[in-house]
Amino acid sequence: MIAYTADPAAGAAAMARLAAAGYSEAGLCERLGMEDLADFQMKALPIYRAERLCARDPLDLAIELFMLEAELPKADLDRLFEPADQAALERAGILTRAGGSVRAEASLYPVGRTLVFSDHAWPQLAGGRADVPYDQVMYVGTDSRWLARATLRGPVAAALDLCCGSGVQAMLAASHADRVSAVDLNPRAVRCTAFNARISGLAHLEALQGDLYGPVGDRRFGLITANPPFVPAPAQEVGYRDGGPSGEEVQRRIVAGLPGHLAPGGTAQLVTELGERDGEPLERRLRQWLDGAPMAIHVLRLRSHSAQTYALGHADGADEAALLDSVERWAANLREQGYRRVVSVLLAFQWSDPAWSRVDQAQPPRRAAGAELEAIFQAERLARDPGLEARLRRGRVGRTGPLALLDASCLGAPATPTAQARLAGQALAMDHPLEPLERDLLGCLEQPTATAALLAAAARAGAGEAAVLAALTALVRKGLIRPLA
Repeated sequence: MIAYTADPAAGAAAMARLAAAGYSEAGLCERLGMEDLADFQMKALPIYRAERLCARDPLDLAIELFMLEAELPKADLDRLFEPADQAALERAGILTRAGGSVRAEASLYPVGRTLVFSDHAWPQLAGGRADVPYDQVMYVGTDSRWLARATLRGPVAAALDLCCGSGVQAMLAASHADRVSAVDLNPRAVRCTAFNARISGLAHLEALQGDLYGPVGDRRFGLITANPPFVPAPAQEVGYRDGGPSGEEVQRRIVAGLPGHLAPGGTAQLVTELGERDGEPLERRLRQWLDGAPMAIHVLRLRSHSAQTYALGHADGADEAALLDSVERWAANLREQGYRRVVSVLLAFQWSDPAWSRVDQAQPPRRAAGAELEAIFQAERLARDPGLEARLRRGRVGRTGPLALLDASCLGAPATPTAQARLAGQALAMDHPLEPLERDLLGCLEQPTATAALLAAAARAGAGEAAVLAALTALVRKGLIRPLA
């Protein structure tokens, strides 16, 4: 395994050459024929090679070397890098030679146009290892990309990335933060983050080894991000993955530490999984972890896995007996925790007095969605503003953007028709259930309309003023309409 101890600064020219060849998230998606690089699967390697990597141009060769963990002949490497660049990457420990071939000791993951070195996602393909070393540095996987896309990107004086792994979130924060601190308990992860910061020229990014907030003392940050170990595992086997039997041993402490480290006006965001028990809302557990701190909590549910499906997905074994034993251990642990399902979520926290909680559901983001998450906080704050009713009464209301409306009826049954609305063109595809009056009001807003006119029309239809104002407030909260002057 690469140690990440060599000085990679001389490798910057090689990185620029890769970028010029189109080695970016968009470039790889186009070349591999996929909509989202989060859908990349190593088992599709034969398909990629047979159908997508036929040009054998520099981009093909870079994908083979840094994503598919292939060995390249010296002639192909010479087409990809100049001799000086090859030597720089060898001195950095990225490239090693064996006979007439060269292989990469780390994978290079594009996130947007940012390039991030980390350990191979499939170490069993590199060097013949069948297990995952405990100090393995987390690859840039699906949850890493979800957090990267969901993070608010406003300018901040200081940003903190906890459980930083390769440093991908810290590197992205460096584009809009004056100073970035990245912390991990794993010394290899800290060295990997420092390595990436140096090769990318991010002098204002510091990589610190320690336990969560310990290395930063009582400093406060305008942005805190974390992709912590969260898997509720029966045994602690993979350091970056397993969060104890409950899955909460690390993330609980991260949330509990937010009141002492989040700056006024700041935002904390986590991507994680939470075990869910019947009758216990997730936001109630998060509120308990905050211990009364006046904060707004937003829970965005992305995927839900039954306990059975989750156990089957994580169990492994060299033979049938070992596999079945592993299934039972995973399932027994989830039963002991009382988890009926495990939910993939994006969590966001901001200071708010009074405190509030909100839960939404969306498809996982496939592009930048930070502005949309900030709009959710703004809509909730506006809906809770005591002055909103007066503002509605004296002005107009309009849709916040183009809407897709879905009306559903059950033919042959007396069920009440249902309606849902979704803002078109959003990175977060969120379907909002509508009450009948909310649906009718949206239908009246082809153009911005005075609230007085809506109240008058509703009165003629037998709807009371209070009900109309409540429906308008609900639509504001859902982000579907906004008050206008």
